[in-house]
Amino acid sequence: MLAGVSYETIGFLWLGALVGGIAAGGTGFAFGLAASSIWLHQRQHVEPARIWPFVVGGLFGVPIGVHFLAYTDAASLKIALAVFLIVFGTYAFLAPKLATVTGGGRPADVSIGFLGGVLGGLGGYSGVLPTIWTQLRGWPKETARAVYQPYVIVMQAVTLAGILWVAFDRADLNLLIVVLPPLFLGTWFGWKLYGKLDDRRFRQALAVLLIASGVTLIV
Repeated sequence: MLAGVSYETIGFLWLGALVGGIAAGGTGFAFGLAASSIWLHQRQHVEPARIWPFVVGGLFGVPIGVHFLAYTDAASLKIALAVFLIVFGTYAFLAPKLATVTGGGRPADVSIGFLGGVLGGLGGYSGVLPTIWTQLRGWPKETARAVYQPYVIVMQAVTLAGILWVAFDRADLNLLIVVLPPLFLGTWFGWKLYGKLDDRRFRQALAVLLIASGVTLIV
């Protein structure tokens, strides 16, 4: 036994953390903790003027999502989100080129950030909509990643702080510490993979992760 759980369970957690770390390192999608470890490598691409509309919207959205968490049908939310992720992910993977959204400006970015914050407060899904939106904006991989990655880190930090404020669970903290080594190892492998992806392959890798995320929500 370690951290109050069996070694078999820890083995599954390590495998999940390793795979998740590779995904985060390769695309910046998912694990905000792992993404934060490689964000410094992206700092030359970070444009505060491009990021702040998402963050401001998200900061207003997270408390609303947390507030309605107790009143939301989690099963229905998961199914709806899963269908959306699978449909869009399939489209993004198969389409030679995504449709590009050029209108809306910063108000649209704020709205996406707000909705992402609400989803983050409801179930930790803050990165889904901003990630998709940066692809629809037609931004290159460095620009897209330098927007949604810092956004996810901020939103997850705010959400985690809120959850810890409401209910601190020492067992969960122990599990988090246990999975850190494979998580960061996977992140390192993913970062090496990221350097080999062009914009099209990067978009397809994100599409696969969106589909996989949708599938895991319903299985």
